[in-house]
Amino acid sequence: MNKRLPTLTFALLTSMLPLKPLLAGPVGYLGPAGSWTHQACLDLFGEKELVALSRDDLFKGYSSGKVERACVPVTTSIVGVTPYMDAVLDLPDVTIVAEYPKMLGYSLLARPGAKREDIKEVLAHPVALEEVKPWVDREMPNVKRVEAASGGEAAKAVADSATLDKASFGPKVGASIYNLQALAEGIEEGPHNVTRWWVLGRSMPTPTGNDKTSLLVNASDATLNGVINSFAQAGLQILTIYERPSKKTLDTHRYLVEVVGHSRQGKLAEFLQTHPDVQVLGSYPRK
Repeated sequence: MNKRLPTLTFALLTSMLPLKPLLAGPVGYLGPAGSWTHQACLDLFGEKELVALSRDDLFKGYSSGKVERACVPVTTSIVGVTPYMDAVLDLPDVTIVAEYPKMLGYSLLARPGAKREDIKEVLAHPVALEEVKPWVDREMPNVKRVEAASGGEAAKAVADSATLDKASFGPKVGASIYNLQALAEGIEEGPHNVTRWWVLGRSMPTPTGNDKTSLLVNASDATLNGVINSFAQAGLQILTIYERPSKKTLDTHRYLVEVVGHSRQGKLAEFLQTHPDVQVLGSYPRK
């Protein structure tokens, strides 16, 4: 495990580089402002043309073309698949143009004048509550934990509160947006707490020589073994496999299979020519 840490650290550092070439028109993200997805978009694109949207409006906006890009958190190192991956897989037409892994360190945000001992209730996205759970169990075991739609929604609720006994967990950007103060910073920060976003766009990036391709495969319990063997026989390196429900029958599933390489090159391109049932969701630089 330790041997992989330098590689992970390098990947995280390089992933912090802004992706300015991707910016062409409005970029939608899960709002309101102050969420980790907002912070990811600031890292990637800067402040211009960012549009905060609800979950439904984000995916509708991407499908209709009202937003040129959509930034969606899909996996985390602590809880695995987020609730948003299925929404991406449900889209009738999608192109993943980039991935962005970010090491998270939460801030505990409260209204000015509040002290940590004043806090009786903490608000955060359900995934965030799982990620900060070890710290809260140790440092604030008696506080009430309340789920919010996003880190931005949690910070806004704290700012709108009439009392000083509420706080939220989220990125520090929420403090400046909602005039809050950080009572603690860097909570659960480290390589064990990484979230990965997909940037959904329109045109697949050209090969770089260090690419990843996300594929969608439909399989049943009876056919899965054959599907996996077909990847091995083609000489493809599988990076990850995530099982998602087919929403049809108990013994059928959708599998997100991520492999090394670009869908327009080499062994992967040859494999896809002979397996038209495998859907390419996107090929993009590997981070």
